[in-house]
Amino acid sequence: MRNAGIHFVCRDVALNVENNQSAFTSLYDKGEQLTIPVAHHDGNYFAETATLDRLEGEGRIAFRYAEAVNGSARDIAGIINERGNVLGMMPHPERATEPAHGLTDGARMFKGLVEGLMATA
Repeated sequence: MRNAGIHFVCRDVALNVENNQSAFTSLYDKGEQLTIPVAHHDGNYFAETATLDRLEGEGRIAFRYAEAVNGSARDIAGIINERGNVLGMMPHPERATEPAHGLTDGARMFKGLVEGLMATA
């Protein structure tokens, strides 16, 4: 859905790690706060209350905005599927992987994915 306020949002935001039990999040501590860029006009996550409750109850919220960024339901920034092998998120961790980018908090997500793949190979 369109961002609340119908404005393009392009800035660094704080995310809280809600679940560190997937390859995407395994190298973060639960409750850790990351700084990750967002750059979107259509980034407002929406789901029915029952779906949101189920995602919460199953621990499938991977990341949550630390503050209201775009109007996402329950400030959800990323969710994982039931198996934990698919992540849907709006912030851009790929833009936070190199010191030259000014942020590196996204790098551990990709390192965790590689380590997870290597462990299953």
